Amino acid sequence: MSHCLALTQGDPAGIGLEITLQAWAAREAAGLAPFLLIGDPDLVAERAARLGLAVPVERAGPEGAAAVFPRALPVLPLPDRVTAEPGRPDPATAPMTLAAIETAVRLVREGRAAAVVTNPIAKHVLYAAGFRHPGHTEYLAALAAGPDGVAPRPVMLLWSDDLAVVPLTIHVPLRRVPDLLSVDLVVETARIVDRDLRARFGLARPRLVLAGLNPHAGEAGSIGTEDRDVLAPAVARLQVEGIAIRGPLPADTLFHARARAEYDVALAPTHDQALIPIKTLAFDEGVNVTLGLPFLRTSPDHGTAFDIAGRGIAKPDSLIAALRLAGRLTAPRA
Repeated sequence: MSHCLALTQGDPAGIGLEITLQAWAAREAAGLAPFLLIGDPDLVAERAARLGLAVPVERAGPEGAAAVFPRALPVLPLPDRVTAEPGRPDPATAPMTLAAIETAVRLVREGRAAAVVTNPIAKHVLYAAGFRHPGHTEYLAALAAGPDGVAPRPVMLLWSDDLAVVPLTIHVPLRRVPDLLSVDLVVETARIVDRDLRARFGLARPRLVLAGLNPHAGEAGSIGTEDRDVLAPAVARLQVEGIAIRGPLPADTLFHARARAEYDVALAPTHDQALIPIKTLAFDEGVNVTLGLPFLRTSPDHGTAFDIAGRGIAKPDSLIAALRLAGRLTAPRA
């Protein structure tokens, strides 16, 4: 397998191209593995010139990208040209945005790239062009479906050096969370987390914790029964299976430094329970890692930022962290 990473262009009207150019410029200082951008070479070169970035761009394929990488940003051309103005999202760009994702997945599944790293997309732009998947992650899962057509179940891990978290529910209203929580949801998610932390992160026995849904983890059912009736039985089942997990524990005392030293990943029932602490601790360095897929996928933990695209003020830190993590997790182990 090539150790080159396949990086998608993301929405070309967003900040993806400019943070990619900055990441390449910082490649040596950041210790990045070679990556191949899948996009429009002409648009990338034009964006570099507009931003005043001295980044040479060279057309390349996955087999030659590593050789090109030290001297230029290697770009695998898309089937069609892409025309986009920074900050002006256009549904006409959607087909090539999706083509970049499809190409990255294909290269990794063929063993011609080591991992998929995705720049941010805007779902509303894709929806306007007829996209029918709930989001980026679900689309990647669909592309990873096996011969039987069954897609794997993806799990979102937000990772940083200081904290790693997994939300059990994601983009749903808070009022729906109690109805969505089930023993099976917790068990299946924790199994995927435990498996991928072993296989991809090299942890021999991952330490998991589960945050409670209610204040004080429900106080034995006196402040809501979900922690007692759903979360605690799920933890008990997982412990019987040999998975190292504790909980449910009060969420308000789970994320200070001493508590974080006692676990590798925290699972949380709600989106904000997981994302507020990691974005507080590592706003610019957080990485979105999709577990459960037959390949590694990382991405920056932020969106397209149309409001600042093309102004030269976007920070590449999260993309650099995503590229660095993908390179580290796919590097040959001694």
